[in-house]
Amino acid sequence: MNVYDYVIIGAGIIGLTIALELKKREPGSSVCVLEKEADVAAHASGRNSGVLHAGFYYSANSLKARFTKEGNQAMRAYCLKHGLRLNECGKLVVAKDLTELAGLEELKRRAEINGVELVWMDEDEIAAIDPNARTFRKALYSPTTASVDPVEVCQMLKHDNMAKGVAFHFYTQYRKHRGDLVFTNNGTYKCKYLINAAGLYADRIAHDYGFGREYTIIPFKGMYLKYTKNKTDVRTNIYPVPNLGNPFLGVHYTKTVDGSIKLGPTAIPAFWRENYSGFHGFSLKEFIQIAGYEAKLFITNSFHFRRLALEEMRKYIKTYFIRLGRSMVHRIDPQGFGHYLRPGIRAQLLHKASMELVQDFVIEGDHRSMHVLNAVSPAFTCSMPFAVYVVDHIMEQRGGALS
Repeated sequence: MNVYDYVIIGAGIIGLTIALELKKREPGSSVCVLEKEADVAAHASGRNSGVLHAGFYYSANSLKARFTKEGNQAMRAYCLKHGLRLNECGKLVVAKDLTELAGLEELKRRAEINGVELVWMDEDEIAAIDPNARTFRKALYSPTTASVDPVEVCQMLKHDNMAKGVAFHFYTQYRKHRGDLVFTNNGTYKCKYLINAAGLYADRIAHDYGFGREYTIIPFKGMYLKYTKNKTDVRTNIYPVPNLGNPFLGVHYTKTVDGSIKLGPTAIPAFWRENYSGFHGFSLKEFIQIAGYEAKLFITNSFHFRRLALEEMRKYIKTYFIRLGRSMVHRIDPQGFGHYLRPGIRAQLLHKASMELVQDFVIEGDHRSMHVLNAVSPAFTCSMPFAVYVVDHIMEQRGGALS
């Protein structure tokens, strides 16, 4: 039997940073990470945009607002310390008409409350940043937005953890638990404390421990188109004014860590948790459950899901997808877009009673286990301070149980 002080399920960015924080607090503790895939960052953590967000999208009372600014700084510092690639390309948020200027004003207000640098720019100033960016009258510029390679970061975190004594067990999938025993397809693990950072399956594991019963995860597929013509037609990240009523930021241009350009992502409702392409990862049980919730969302039109779903499905049409991107720039070659990049799936938490998508991070736990239920974007940016927050809660729960 494998015996550890802490067992973490999931080797994505959240599991990796929590492991590192646990070893920082308790260097003598034994920590292991269980991962059902062959390596770290096989799902959302290795398939996201790689953008380090600045922290101006989120309302001041949210955990996202609290952690994004600090997380941006922490991840930058980590990349510089370990010689990882970092593209400090910034971001422009552009408006298409008069009605969207009010959206820019709201973002600026949130930035000021959150203490995040966000600068008004007129058309001449915008041209100095990116002459191809197109806006109505003015735009907002975020100088601290940057890009990294998410897989490269997660690999460094794995090696960093291993150097500190964290054990990794790959091809190891959670099956069930009984007391302090965790049963997997690859043996039984005994632990004093379990941390569930399982992403797309976090709700299932939480339910097994008696937590998160009012929630379920609804998967949304994100796809990007790569611009293969050159790396120069877009110089910075260019984003539209988002609909702040849902957690998606809309189709935008991303400058990757190597300076490449990609357009996306989609937020297409998926029908099972690992619905990447074809019937990959198909589960009839998941399909029935998730399709049932999505049908209910469509009928009730909660948070305008009907419009969102129909709009997102249209993005499977490549010409339509590209047309959305053309509205944010003066010139782009429609023939310059190549293939779709590897899709990612967002593990989006749904509150079953209200039928609303949960916008902020959610954790639940007690003196035996802690469950990260909603680590959605910008979780990659927030991961380091968020890990501190999670471990604070773990120590508080364990301390309360011992006192």
